Amino acid sequence: MTDNYRDGLEYLSAQFPEVNGCDFYRDIFPNNENKGEERNDYSRPNAIFLFRLDNEKERRLRQRIMLNDMWEDDYRDYVEENTMTLCSGVAYRGKKNTLANARQMNALIIDLDGAGGIEISRLFKYFSRAYDEPYAMPLPTYLVLSGGGVHVYYVFENPIALFPNIKAQMKKLKEALINCIWLYESTSQIENRQYQGITQGFRMVGSVNDKYGTEIKAFRVGQRVTLEYLNQYIREEENRVDVKVQFKPSTVTKEKAAQLYPEWYQHRIIEGNKEPRKWNVKRDLYEWWKRQLHNKEIVGGRRYNYMMCMAAYAYKCDVPKKELKSDMQVVFEYLRTIEHVNELTQDDVKAALQAYDKKYYNMKISEIEKRTGMRIERNKRNGRKQEVHLQLARYVRDEINGKKETWREGNGRPSAAAAVAEYREQHTEARKVDCIRDTGLSKKTVYKWWNGGEQTV
Repeated sequence: MTDNYRDGLEYLSAQFPEVNGCDFYRDIFPNNENKGEERNDYSRPNAIFLFRLDNEKERRLRQRIMLNDMWEDDYRDYVEENTMTLCSGVAYRGKKNTLANARQMNALIIDLDGAGGIEISRLFKYFSRAYDEPYAMPLPTYLVLSGGGVHVYYVFENPIALFPNIKAQMKKLKEALINCIWLYESTSQIENRQYQGITQGFRMVGSVNDKYGTEIKAFRVGQRVTLEYLNQYIREEENRVDVKVQFKPSTVTKEKAAQLYPEWYQHRIIEGNKEPRKWNVKRDLYEWWKRQLHNKEIVGGRRYNYMMCMAAYAYKCDVPKKELKSDMQVVFEYLRTIEHVNELTQDDVKAALQAYDKKYYNMKISEIEKRTGMRIERNKRNGRKQEVHLQLARYVRDEINGKKETWREGNGRPSAAAAVAEYREQHTEARKVDCIRDTGLSKKTVYKWWNGGEQTV
C-alpha cells in the first residue's frame, strides 16, 4: 500500500460516503440493456468492460457487455477482487469498445497520478471556488482511489451523444480539464501531465491494483454535471463543447464523388472497403523513432505512450510484428530504469502492442507530441537551396504520379480535390485549419474542395 493511497483513503473516508463497485457502475450506466434485448439499430448502447481472470494463462483481455440483468453476477465473477479489469465512461454500439463504436459518453474520466491526502485536500480547496476565480476547478461526481493517485469522474446528467465532431470536441475538453486539474506540486507530485483519449479504460471499482495490492475504492463527492457546467471552467473557447454544432455529412453525391475522387470511389464504393488506404512508408521512420529513445528525454509518465507510438510507427512502416516485439523488449528494459511512482510492467508492453493496428497509422504528429511530451521537428528544406529543394519535390511528385505527362490535366484541380478528399478520409475529425497545416495546400484551395467543390466558409 502506498502512502498516497493510505492518506487519500483516510481523507476521503472521513468526509464522503464510499460506493461499492456494483452500485457505482449502475449509477453511471443506468440504461444498459437486458440479456436478449441487444438492438440492431443500436438505439440503446451499452457499457463494455475488459477483464482477465487471475487463473487464466491467456494474457489477452476479454471484452464483455455490461447487461443490466446480469450485472450483479458479472461483477462478482469478473470484476470484484480481480487484478486486471478496465472500463471507460462511454457506452458503445455493438460488441467492441472502439472509438468508431462509441455512441455516448456517460462520464468523463481523468487520471490524476501522484495525488495523496495533501493533494486531494487541495483539490477540494479549488473545487470550492467560483468558475471565474483563479485555479477554480469543477467539482466531480466521484473520486476513485487508484493506488498511486485518483481517478476523477464527471458523470453527466444526460449522456452526451458522440457524433464524430463531438468526439473531437470532447477530446479537447478533456485535455483542457487535465491542464486545469493537474497542477504540479499542488494537486500532483508529478510534473508531467498524462493525457488519454475519451474511451480510455480505467481500473474498475472493487478490483485490485496488483502493482500495490490495493483495492480500487470510490467516494461520492458531488452531483452529476452538465456540459455547460464544465465549459464554464475552460477559458479557451475553442476547447469548450458545443453540442448544437451537429455533425454535417458531406453534401457531395456519389455521382459527383465518382468524378472528383475516382480512386476514393473505387476503394470505398466499388470495392466496399471502409478502411482508409495505407501509404507505403519507408522503415527509416521506424528506425528514427527508436533513436529518439536516447535522443529525447522520456519522462516517467510517458513511457507507455512512447511504446504505443513505436507500435504505430512499426505498422505504418510494415515492420513485422515479430521484429517489433523483439525491439519492444529492448526498449522496455531501458524504460523501466526511468524513475516513476508507477512500475512499468509486461502488461504495459502487451497493451502498447495493440497499437500495431491500421486504426493507428494515421496518428497525427501533434497527437504523438502530446502523448509523449516530445517535440517533433517538421520536415523542412534542411539547409538545401530552394532550387535543389524544388527539384527534389518535383522528383517525388513524378514518382508518385508514375511519371505521367497528364498529371496536370484540369489545371491541377482534380489533384487538389483528391488531396483534400483523401485527407478528410484519413482524418475524420480534422478541421480545415488542420488540413491546411498538414497538407501545405492554400487556404483558398482547402476551402474550395472541402465539400467537393462547394465553397465553404
